[in-house]
Amino acid sequence: MRFKNLSQLKRPQPLEITLKSLPQHILMAEYARDKAFKINELVNMTFEESFEWYGFTLANQDRPELIIDIGLPQNDLNLPDYTALGSERIAQFQESLPKELIINGWIHSHGALNYKHFSHTDEQNHLIVLDFVAPRTRKPLSKKEVAVQDLVLLEKDRFEEKDMEKGSVCLITNGPITEARIMETVYGSFCYSIVIGDAGWHEQEIHYRERGILSGHTTVSSKAATIEFVDTGKTLSQIDISALSDEVEKKIKPHTDPPPELIERM
Repeated sequence: MRFKNLSQLKRPQPLEITLKSLPQHILMAEYARDKAFKINELVNMTFEESFEWYGFTLANQDRPELIIDIGLPQNDLNLPDYTALGSERIAQFQESLPKELIINGWIHSHGALNYKHFSHTDEQNHLIVLDFVAPRTRKPLSKKEVAVQDLVLLEKDRFEEKDMEKGSVCLITNGPITEARIMETVYGSFCYSIVIGDAGWHEQEIHYRERGILSGHTTVSSKAATIEFVDTGKTLSQIDISALSDEVEKKIKPHTDPPPELIERM
């Protein structure tokens, strides 16, 4: 058989068996949505000006894909067009939560800004949150064949040291084997990212990480996502709003005159 060019030669695709999948859209309780926009309102009322702020989206361990609540951590610095996010704050807040709750993403406000998209700073924050959230949302996605050239099969107690010199990988078994496939588990994790504005708009993304347990091959990706609001039966009561008002006053740190070194980073 003749080939016109080498592009016609293709390697066989490795075998891959799908086990589970990661979320392709965001599920969010109506209560969590209402709470997020109420924080926006309370920030304006408390400080008589709109400021950016951030919080964490929360889920039950047994259903990590559903946002059931919004957690407001201590914000280190809030400006009309900037808010700071650090990995230490994520860890501190997770430790403060009941054991059944996990952080499955983050949410922040662009306040009164007309910029209805994620910023470059937001893109950096996505990775910080994903690094922390990934172990808690991890699940086995597939079994994927690890392509090994020159795989050598050896039988326990029936090979010599010089046999180990052959091939790129040796598989030692307790019985004679003439053919073998190595399948690794590919684990996947996700985190949600949501940005909202005082005018009631919102935009959201899902960020993914996949990693082969043997090969260590890791991919990070993201996609714009739709959001589905779910009625969980919980509503934002006046008592909730009063407690949230106290949280906003305590945890939001407005700064109308940022230091020069911060301005350079923005």
